[in-house]
Amino acid sequence: MLPIFEHYNEIIPEFSLFQEVIQRPFIPHLRVNLLKVQPAILVDAFLKKGVNIVSSTKQVDYTFFIPGLYSPGNLLEYFLGYIHPQALTSCLASIILSPKEDSLVLDMCASPGGKTAHMAQIMGNSGLIVANELYPSRHLALGNTLNRLGILNTIVTSYQAQEFPLRQKFDYILADVPCSGEGMFRKTKKGMRYKEKMKKGRLPDLQKKIIIRGYDLLKPGGQMIYSTCTYNPDENEAVVNYLLENRDAELLPIEMNLRYSPGIISWVGKIYDKRIEKTIRLYPHWVDSVGFFMARISKRA
Repeated sequence: MLPIFEHYNEIIPEFSLFQEVIQRPFIPHLRVNLLKVQPAILVDAFLKKGVNIVSSTKQVDYTFFIPGLYSPGNLLEYFLGYIHPQALTSCLASIILSPKEDSLVLDMCASPGGKTAHMAQIMGNSGLIVANELYPSRHLALGNTLNRLGILNTIVTSYQAQEFPLRQKFDYILADVPCSGEGMFRKTKKGMRYKEKMKKGRLPDLQKKIIIRGYDLLKPGGQMIYSTCTYNPDENEAVVNYLLENRDAELLPIEMNLRYSPGIISWVGKIYDKRIEKTIRLYPHWVDSVGFFMARISKRA
């Protein structure tokens, strides 16, 4: 039987280790909500319950793995809004963007709200976040997340991300776009194979429209994170390359203490701008979490 994602053999380092990791379930990961509780208090409470909680990265002191506990949503601490189950790599998008207090922020594709709430936490519930989610059916999950976590600085809108109105410019924008979700796949049953969710070509076209609109919505000097949870260069580097070809955008370096790979600059005969190497790829065999791609983009002042 062929390996899963064999067509990425050339671009995923240590491909055999990658194959090993995606054969087992995710270890649950959670973010402590600093708006309601301090990590030390929560860790002590978990230890008294006999729950093993392990710090996930030295980069931030409020993200943890909880090996052996696969239903954190059933904990009292969840209902109190002290914790939010969220993949480590997902948390990094808000951490790298790091919106300042009292700033104006747009989350272009917000539901179910984990990243929105995380940005509000980083901002100390100050300023204003516009959480945009096209589908009304997802507003309930988004609202529940924001309410449970005590988020006070956020309003919800319902525009197509690629057509978000241009009349207001933002200090920070998060474009965690719809993607093929390859990084979320784990083979937890015999014979499982990854299945494409959309026809090839449709997602990259949408992603390119969203990244262009996001850039156009930035204030001069503003910053945007473009991110996906997929390995496909057509949804990652090619989309960022499209932005560089069509706008005077600047790619900023991303620094973290986790192991990552720089963005690739060629794929199936296509050559990308060398600046794409400033983007990053996070793989599950290096960071035991969802596979992730991220680009940090700035609009020249």
